[in-house]
Amino acid sequence: MAHIHLEDGSFTLFWACVWWAIALILISAALLWVRSGKKIDNRRITLAAFCTAAAFAVFQVSIPIFGGIHLNLTPLIGILIGPAFGSFVVLITNILSAAIGHGGWGMIGANLLVNIIEVIVAYVLFRVLKKIFPGPFARGGIATLAGLFCGNLAMIAIIIISGVQGFTQTPSQILGGLVLIAGVNMGFAFIEAGISAMIISYIIRVRPDMLESERS
Repeated sequence: MAHIHLEDGSFTLFWACVWWAIALILISAALLWVRSGKKIDNRRITLAAFCTAAAFAVFQVSIPIFGGIHLNLTPLIGILIGPAFGSFVVLITNILSAAIGHGGWGMIGANLLVNIIEVIVAYVLFRVLKKIFPGPFARGGIATLAGLFCGNLAMIAIIIISGVQGFTQTPSQILGGLVLIAGVNMGFAFIEAGISAMIISYIIRVRPDMLESERS
């Protein structure tokens, strides 16, 4: 849901490199986490591949409102395959999206941070809320909304910190516009939360072993 739809050159080279560096640190941490495991579950690799294809396809379906609104499925990805594999999925999805003009190459680092935050928050909340909401539908919906909300906060923070070259608006005017965009995003987030909750409920009913978040 949260995605920085800016062209290359919108951020200075310094800030583009900063976000890339932080994102690469997180990706490296995810890689080390996966390599430290005793055995990689082939089912999760297959599921990650399906998630990548689905996320890339959904990313390209854009509603032309405030620069483009679309579903991300990043919280669902985190709940299904965990934050480590989820980070790899959003990395590949952002690279493929940039290759066809959906966001600039220099924006990949910033967008990775936004999406990884969505993945991690949804994954953690889905596990933490199990004692409060045993039913997967409520947990899935709340975790998805929380993940997307945090992703929107990260998007706003990254743009405000970086600044946008070529804009004549004041920081307060830019912040007002970003808050409006985030508000629209969160309106659509309820749709994504409902879709994700239904998918999670179905998977738990038929194949609970597929969800990383349900494993002890």
